[in-house]
Amino acid sequence: MERYNFKQVERKWQKTWQSEKKFSTKVDRNKKKFYCLEMFPYPSGKIHMGHVRNYTIGDVLARYKTLQNFNVLHPMGWDSFGMPAENAARQNKLDPKTWTEKNISVMKGQLKKLGLSIDWDKEISTCSPDYYKHQQEFFLELYDKGLVYRKESYVNWDPVDNTVLANEQVIDGKGWRSGAIVERKKLNQWFFKITKFSKELLESLDSLENWPNKVKVMQKNWIGKSYGCEIKFKIESKKKINEIKCYTTRPDTLFGMSFLAVSVDHPVAKFYINDPEFINFKKECSKTGTTEESIAAADKLGFKTDLLAINPLDENIKVPVYFANFVLMDYGLGAVFGCPAHDQRDLDFARKYDLKITPVVRPEKDKNFSIDDKAYTEPGYLFNSKFLDNLKVPDESISKTIGYLEKNDIGQKKTNYRLKDWGISRQRYWGCPIPIAYDENGNPVKIPTDMLPVVLPKIERLSSTGNPLDKITEWKNITINGKKCTRETDTLDTFVDSSWYFLRFCSPHNNDYGFNSDEVKYWMPVDQYIGGVEHAILHLLYSRFFMHALSYQNKSFEIKEPFSGLFTQGMVCHETYKDTNNNWVSPDELVTIDGKKFLKDTKEPVKVGPLESMSKSKKNTIDPEKIIKDYGADAVRLFILSDSPPEKDVQWSNEGIKSAYKFIQKLWVLNQKIAQEIKANHPSSPNNDLEKITNKFIKEITLNIENFSYNKIVANFYETYSALNKVILNKIEKKKLIENYKKILIAISPVIPHFSSECIEMMNIKNEILWPKVDEFFLFEDKIKFIVQFNGKTRKIIETKKDTNENSLLDEIKKDKKLNEYLNNKKIQNKIFIPNKLINIIIN
Repeated sequence: MERYNFKQVERKWQKTWQSEKKFSTKVDRNKKKFYCLEMFPYPSGKIHMGHVRNYTIGDVLARYKTLQNFNVLHPMGWDSFGMPAENAARQNKLDPKTWTEKNISVMKGQLKKLGLSIDWDKEISTCSPDYYKHQQEFFLELYDKGLVYRKESYVNWDPVDNTVLANEQVIDGKGWRSGAIVERKKLNQWFFKITKFSKELLESLDSLENWPNKVKVMQKNWIGKSYGCEIKFKIESKKKINEIKCYTTRPDTLFGMSFLAVSVDHPVAKFYINDPEFINFKKECSKTGTTEESIAAADKLGFKTDLLAINPLDENIKVPVYFANFVLMDYGLGAVFGCPAHDQRDLDFARKYDLKITPVVRPEKDKNFSIDDKAYTEPGYLFNSKFLDNLKVPDESISKTIGYLEKNDIGQKKTNYRLKDWGISRQRYWGCPIPIAYDENGNPVKIPTDMLPVVLPKIERLSSTGNPLDKITEWKNITINGKKCTRETDTLDTFVDSSWYFLRFCSPHNNDYGFNSDEVKYWMPVDQYIGGVEHAILHLLYSRFFMHALSYQNKSFEIKEPFSGLFTQGMVCHETYKDTNNNWVSPDELVTIDGKKFLKDTKEPVKVGPLESMSKSKKNTIDPEKIIKDYGADAVRLFILSDSPPEKDVQWSNEGIKSAYKFIQKLWVLNQKIAQEIKANHPSSPNNDLEKITNKFIKEITLNIENFSYNKIVANFYETYSALNKVILNKIEKKKLIENYKKILIAISPVIPHFSSECIEMMNIKNEILWPKVDEFFLFEDKIKFIVQFNGKTRKIIETKKDTNENSLLDEIKKDKKLNEYLNNKKIQNKIFIPNKLINIIIN
């Protein structure tokens, strides 16, 4: 039989789908809608296996819902602004626009080769003025609502990329792109007031029933709701300082207080601005970033003042006040009280500056307890705390202490959130221009809407350091309402671009506004959103905020949650390799001899490392385009879904992709056999084995798609292939064979669409193709397999009628010669009977 020419078939169907716009969305309001969206890619130049997995998962679902007669929206776009494009343009001395558009063209072609059911008519790119014009409109809209503001603030400064980073973009104290150690720098910045919605963002997580719990927990922790107390500390000083306030979640440990620490930007700092030692200390603090991670990793530094803070629970306890590099004005009130015995950071600080350490919580009552090198942070009971002694920590201690502080007007119960406002200013060229200018007095002036979009000036090549927009005078100078102004040269964080793109997909060609209200009401929220868990905080939280912000004071837009369902897929992993000089080696550079890896050119042995997610830096990537060329898109799709549940990491292997390719060839051979059987035109027969196979397959595939058990789908393929190979030997009549095989081909089409489409065309099926319904009649089993055990040991599996009772089953066992031998001259002591499953006979 002829081999399956996948190259010819896949080219044919990809061309057909594109020319017919087979998957183009036509909004039929009489049909149910399904909005399926994968996180759109950054156009880096080539797709990688992570893209292949992400988009294949989404495509299976989109095709399945289309076949179920849903009106499906399945679009694609490009997250095309960003620092990588600017850096690449700088290195190659060209402009980011050319570099980005070239990459988009390449990646689009690669994605089309996967046979994705994407409506390319709805394609968007965030670097297009047609897109960011509306983003600028949203900025001004939020500005008018009081949700955008500008202030001088410390920021995370990436000294390599020369730009500001959000806290979420700092990983282990380093820039998420450059890997450089982040510094603290004070700049005038634009902010989105995300804290306005802290409570709503936290509470509405409970409504997201189709989100993974781990993602909701991550967001809850990031928003960080806490109950505590705002405390007034009286200050002893020759300066005009009467009190310092601080917020704490552990007021019950006040008797363990040994210092008060404040930020270098706290109002009391004005009394030390001429102190050379303080000036140097402040400079030293700038070397620490603003994230909790960078602060935790940095050495704890303090500058002792001449101030004393009085303990509000005991005026005889007076402690020194320090400026400290681990306290920021953006957190709480810019002041914390130090309790070294029960906070590791405070303990490290106290040890360094030889401060008193007084434990006030112990694990058990009336037991001696002391602190060594580790702070005690577990529950227990208060001691060394006078009138608070023996209160249970934290169940009784916190509320009783807050009650005392409130009664004496020295503290007030407060709810606080860890979430901070989103700094959106970036000092770079390749981003959405902020639609603000400044008058001659430096006051912000909105760019009028009829002057939007504020388009980036064309730059032939990027060769200078810093932000090029600062140096383009003719672009910066602008006249608004007859007054000379200067444009804002910061551009927006690219996370702003991706915080509303799902709205734009609903009506991407709408020129009047970022979206058409009627279209959004129909399509939103996104029914199924698919992407990596690494975006659980950054992208997802910002997208949720944007929806809350747009709906704020807006009765015509009341959708607050963008994604009804969320699925986070795992990574694609591959072995890592290093040569004898400890350099990373690509799989393409290797040859396998007797099961061991060697360099192709030198035959030097190579060290095989652990499985890690594919990354360019470790050179353990596989080029999807080459794999598609060698094995076909359907084989890639089949393999990428086969080895592991989609939420788990999947291991790439050459053996796996070869196996998927061979299986599709086997399916083709089976298809040819079925075609011959159809031509044979066998007479009708009462045998219904084929219907049983078909309906079981459809039921299992349906369930596994709905539950994202995609690896089980592939197992269903193999099982049904074996069953079909056997059943077609029964000489099945033509009509029955066509009818059932058609259903099977439709059911496999979401996974291997090219193969399925080719086989359906060969069968000359012209009527509408819809997802087949399950006929439960053929799933009813009148006979089942029963396990027969004696004294717990399985002796035989017999076939009997469904719902056979215990006595009838025992009669059948006695009729079986082999089983009856176990009963001869034996007394039955007991029987364990499980209906339709098992009987265990206990005998002497």
